[in-house]
Amino acid sequence: MSVFLMSVNDPCFIPFSDAMAFNNTLAEQGLPESFTFPFYYQPHPLTILAAQQLQQVLLEANPWEHNFGLDSERDRGMVIGKMFGVLVVTDTLGQLGFLAAFSGKLADQNILPPFVPPVFDMLTHDSFFSHENKQINQINLSISQHEANPLLATLTATLAAQQHQAENELEQQRNAIVEGRKQRKLQREQADDALAQASINDDSHKTLSIELSRQSVQQKHQLNALKQQWQTQIEVTKVALDALAQQIKKLKQQRKQLSNGLQKKLFAQYQFLNTLGEARDLNDIFNDAPNHLPPAGAGECAAPKLLQYAFTHQFTPIAMAEFWWGSSPKSEIKQHKNFYPACHGKCRPILTHMLKGMLVDDDPLLINPGKDQHIDIIYQDDAMVIINKPAELLSVPGKNITDSVFSRMQQQFPNATGPLIVHRLDMSTSGLMVIALTKEANKALQQQFIQRSVTKRYIALIEGVPSQDEGDISLPLRVDLDDRPKQLVCYEHGKHAETHWQVYQRQGQRTLVYLYPKTGRTHQLRMHCAHHDGLHMPIVGDDLYGVATNRLHLHAQYLSLNHPVSGKEMVFEIKADFE
Repeated sequence: MSVFLMSVNDPCFIPFSDAMAFNNTLAEQGLPESFTFPFYYQPHPLTILAAQQLQQVLLEANPWEHNFGLDSERDRGMVIGKMFGVLVVTDTLGQLGFLAAFSGKLADQNILPPFVPPVFDMLTHDSFFSHENKQINQINLSISQHEANPLLATLTATLAAQQHQAENELEQQRNAIVEGRKQRKLQREQADDALAQASINDDSHKTLSIELSRQSVQQKHQLNALKQQWQTQIEVTKVALDALAQQIKKLKQQRKQLSNGLQKKLFAQYQFLNTLGEARDLNDIFNDAPNHLPPAGAGECAAPKLLQYAFTHQFTPIAMAEFWWGSSPKSEIKQHKNFYPACHGKCRPILTHMLKGMLVDDDPLLINPGKDQHIDIIYQDDAMVIINKPAELLSVPGKNITDSVFSRMQQQFPNATGPLIVHRLDMSTSGLMVIALTKEANKALQQQFIQRSVTKRYIALIEGVPSQDEGDISLPLRVDLDDRPKQLVCYEHGKHAETHWQVYQRQGQRTLVYLYPKTGRTHQLRMHCAHHDGLHMPIVGDDLYGVATNRLHLHAQYLSLNHPVSGKEMVFEIKADFE
């Protein structure tokens, strides 16, 4: 197997091994004028060259026998694909090379040359983490032993049986009281009739009345006595059970205190630098987060590892990229060898601090890509407008950009009433949108969308060729809390999402397909095309779940609905610019 050429000055600095490719790339592209904006980027050719070298020389050989899920004959155990990162740098001697890192652990290890080490190695045997974690593990063992105590199970079962039997006996006694009340009422009525007919005398009537009252009181006393009897028995069992539960509760409280203290102490060890020499730990960096706590795994991703190593060893960062290596995970969209941006939940606060003082590429989310795009009106009357929304124009104002279909329609139709927008298209999606010019029209049109009586058809160009001509995809979706606005497939918390697809035209290694969404979840069509349990063929130009190109090749092509006033069926269709 080939080996890495290592720098004599630093074990993690990797020179480019293919001198010809390196020199050609450098001559054609040069060095970037600013550093990579890590949350949205096109990888610089030098980072692509570095990634290819890492993949060919080390990852394909896989000396650690980590199960990436790529070799069914060799791989064993749980399949764990992995994010890797490369950071092109110049070292202290001015040499151009790169650093490499993996996110989390690789083959259950934190330190594996030539990858940069973690910012803090919690797996060191003599570290405070190992010592204090042993204490927590001992408490966990004690909790498990207490919970496995046979007496706990016996008392729990006894309490449940007592409560069940008590309820049955009390219910029987209550039914007996009800039945006794009916019988006494009947006896009283018969005695009243007999007294009226002189069949019995007044003394006999009074004696019977007293006896019936005594029976009523006796039954109530029996019910109360039964209640008291069961309350006493149940209370004895509860006291014994609570004594055991309190021991477990006390241990859990102790574990929580130790865990919180260890977590805070651990976060304090993750110190991150920037070019200004400022160091901040995770506790400080995430202090403004909603719960003031870093998410699990914060600081263990490839990007902060790479920058931290560069800053601590006086390397100059030039460009960075991260890619996925391995089979696709179950829930999120990750394709083997594809490049992906850094995540928002765990990495954005850290990298925002680390990039302070550096000249970084512009954040595209602050730039309006649709500012020069024109909206074509397909149909217009007094009640509604049908438009052809261009790709990269927001449907409604965003957090940083106000220019949108809504704002433009508001300007074009200043006398319109109601919210105008009936439904939305993703910013990157082009095609037919319905605009209501009156409150009444908006209500009527929205009702059609809610009842799913509107027929919608999208056309998409996907990467690959389906073996079948049509099919249905049902994958529940929810937002990725660590990486908004991306979505995840989640069978536990996801919302039902269903799409019917149909091949329109096969074009070499790509295919035009019709997509009929039966639900309207965020990124539904993009996820259903890209996910390995869907078509497993991302839409061309999908910058979130595939590979970015000039545009997302997804277009709302066909729309059929009833006019909000006349009720007449109306059909609209417009071709995409990529058909």
